[in-house]
Amino acid sequence: MTEMELNKIVIDEKRHDQLIVLKEKNGNRILPIVIGLHEASAIKLKISGFQPPRPLTHDLLHSTIENLQANIDKVIIDRLEENTFHAKLVLKTKSGENKIIDARPSDSIALAVRAAAPIFVADEVIKQSEIFNKNL
Repeated sequence: MTEMELNKIVIDEKRHDQLIVLKEKNGNRILPIVIGLHEASAIKLKISGFQPPRPLTHDLLHSTIENLQANIDKVIIDRLEENTFHAKLVLKTKSGENKIIDARPSDSIALAVRAAAPIFVADEVIKQSEIFNKNL
């Protein structure tokens, strides 16, 4: 597993393409992931410090997790199948137990940004992505 951090968000409203770019925390490998407009906007709003008058979906879920006395320990992007990334949210309960929840990378990253949780990517996923990006 390699720890990565959010490097940039690209929103192209004309072409309806949005992507997030993760960068290796102590290196130079990158991982671009195409995501939906709503998820890209949710990430961008949080990073920019915008406080909506009412909680948005990712804020609501983050608050719910905290109110259930758990926290988002980390996000793991663990698979790339048929050009689709798969992720897991790792929650830590009050008793110290880990709960693993299947999630989309975009939602996982939106939650990681809110919880200041680290993002990890399986080395195999990074390798697969590099091969895929070279063939574009």
